[in-house]
Amino acid sequence: MLEVIFYRDARDRLAGISARGHADFAEYGQDIVCAAVSAVLQAARLGLQEHAGVELEARQTPGALRLRWPAERRELASVCAIVATAELAVAEIARRFPEHVRVRRRRVTEFANRRRRYDV
Repeated sequence: MLEVIFYRDARDRLAGISARGHADFAEYGQDIVCAAVSAVLQAARLGLQEHAGVELEARQTPGALRLRWPAERRELASVCAIVATAELAVAEIARRFPEHVRVRRRRVTEFANRRRRYDV
C-alpha cells in the first residue's frame, strides 16, 4: 500500500508531505495508481521550488518522498494553492483506490518525530 501523510502545523497550515510504499495496483512499471500519486507529488515539489521559490527540505529514495517547507512560507498564496491541490488530488486517488492508497493527516510535531526516526 502507498501511504501519503499531509502534515499541518499548530496553525493548521500544510507544512510537509511524506509518501512511502507502492500502490501494488499492477506490475512495476505498469502501476497507474502509483504513477498518478507520484506525478501529483512531483508536480507539487516542482511547483513549490520553481514557481513559489520555496527552499524545501527534501529527501527522495525509491518508494519514499519527504518534503517540508519553512513556516514563514506556509501562508503564501502560491504555496497554499500548490499543496492544497496536491492534497485534494491524492485524497481523490485514495478515495477511488482505497485498497492501494491511504491518506493520513497529522500535526507537524509528529512530522518532527518521524523526521528523526526516518532521518529525513
